[in-house]
Amino acid sequence: MWLIYIILGGCVLYLLLSLYLTYLVHQIPRIPVHESPDWGKVTDTKIPSKDGGSLEVWKVEPEGESRGTVILTHGWSRNRDRMVGRARILGKMGFTTVMHSARDHGGSSPHRFMNAFRFSEDIESVMNWVNGPVILYGHSAGAAGAVIAAHRNRERIELLFLEGCYDQTRRALLSLYRSYNRFFGIVFAPMVILWMEIFYRAGLNSVSPARLARDLDLPVLIIHGEEDRSFPLPYARALRDAFPAGRAEFFVARGADHSSASLDRNYPEAIKSFVERHHNKK
Repeated sequence: MWLIYIILGGCVLYLLLSLYLTYLVHQIPRIPVHESPDWGKVTDTKIPSKDGGSLEVWKVEPEGESRGTVILTHGWSRNRDRMVGRARILGKMGFTTVMHSARDHGGSSPHRFMNAFRFSEDIESVMNWVNGPVILYGHSAGAAGAVIAAHRNRERIELLFLEGCYDQTRRALLSLYRSYNRFFGIVFAPMVILWMEIFYRAGLNSVSPARLARDLDLPVLIIHGEEDRSFPLPYARALRDAFPAGRAEFFVARGADHSSASLDRNYPEAIKSFVERHHNKK
């Protein structure tokens, strides 16, 4: 009898601890970076977010006539400053670039339990503020959010850039948690993800990038670090193959990790070449 009580107590303790850890992984400390736009005409403003809060936004207009608008979205724990280096390349090509901090990041409004779907809501808030066709660029969680936003607003998206993205949400989360801490990833992550499924009403994989990709018939550039440990390279290849045939291209940054693909010396040319071949040629 005592053995049964010990086992039941252990199970209850495991469930409660995993529930607490589910809360904690949504509250991972934010690590903002600091880099301001140094080109064009910069507008620093705040716009309304979906829940009545606000998003901090930079809009950078080129010196001459704009070729279009690019919305750039950072990944988990970062902020709009993270996208400045990437935006600079597109800005100098003549595009208006718009960078925002997702809710609960940077100077935007707090919001508990952020996830890829919430990132997509913030992208849509920015799209509504821009009020016109856009190019979307997302990194990591911002890339997953960009896929969701593109799927919900297909007629408004001209091109799609996905950096450090993944194919299936469940296995991506398992990989992510194992890359942070192997013990946590093996022992607790499966239950943490099950709690998420309960909270999100079994919706994790319903918004998996690979599931939505099949409906996105537009030019896509998938950018990935060769040594990405958060979402290994095969995940990005699977995502590429999920898009309609011939629509998704692939740039692999040699030796780069999850966040450094944009530092590859060939990255600027890959961006420029993709844009020149596909912009206004859907």
